[in-house]
Amino acid sequence: MQNKPYKEFGDFLNTHFPYKVQKISINAGFTCPNRDGSKAVGGCTYCNNQSFSPGYGGKQRSVTDQLRDGIGFFAHKYPEMKYLAYFQSYTNTYNNIDKLIALYEEALSFPDVVGVIIGTRPDCMPNDLLEYFAELNKRTFLMIEYGIESTLDSTLEFINRGHTYAESVDAIRQTAAKGIYTGAHMILGLPGETREDTLSHADKLSALPLITLKIHQLQLIKGTAMARQYREHPEWFNLFEVDQYIDLCIDFAERLNPDFIIERFVSQSPKSLLIAPDWGLKNFEFTAKVLKRFTERNTWQGRLYKKES
Repeated sequence: MQNKPYKEFGDFLNTHFPYKVQKISINAGFTCPNRDGSKAVGGCTYCNNQSFSPGYGGKQRSVTDQLRDGIGFFAHKYPEMKYLAYFQSYTNTYNNIDKLIALYEEALSFPDVVGVIIGTRPDCMPNDLLEYFAELNKRTFLMIEYGIESTLDSTLEFINRGHTYAESVDAIRQTAAKGIYTGAHMILGLPGETREDTLSHADKLSALPLITLKIHQLQLIKGTAMARQYREHPEWFNLFEVDQYIDLCIDFAERLNPDFIIERFVSQSPKSLLIAPDWGLKNFEFTAKVLKRFTERNTWQGRLYKKES
């Protein structure tokens, strides 16, 4: 057993940088193909982007202004810290390629920014942009995060994702083949998925060339299609109690590839937007409970991992 029961993102960053680094979230004003009508309208049923967009990330503000404010929050306390520009909100590879490149390069030109992390969808990575990323990867830290959310096509259709799991696999494999750090994002507890469905996600993802994985609980957010579904069909949903979800996280991690970095187990939307579940825990408090439960169960990431032959 390792000293820590799972691989953490901070340790991963420590192997790359001789100084502390902090992500600064950026809203670059993008939309999504399942919002603007090219694939669908209305977006994913669970999504209200305000739930994870920072206060300084308004659509009308430049990347430079957002970085200045975000870095300013940390710089006075941690003058030696460097930063990763995190293009987080909506689909950050969905625009004219020249405009996209200009925004990434604007971020990288800002003082003390030492890399970029770009969140996107698996159906929004054109070949020309991937070739640019392959070149960018040679001169700076780069990570591409794909929102997968589920490995079941029936779930992806139900939540109006507008892509298949096969498209997720293809995008991850193509990106990793360029030598680019590749991450994925999953939601545990989506409607219609059983406990075994959820754990099977870990088995399927473990076969992919991923570096990082983010998981979090399903959250019902005001103003979303899923919030309306919950009002009309509460029987479709199984919202976890906190201890139940902690054990699910550990069950999931046990089956996960031990080489993956688990970047997070939980997310907490603003109270003003959150309908349920409201556990009253900050993210670091939840993570402490997860670590404690790993110890109580005498287990660790990858304990039940079965490598494909």
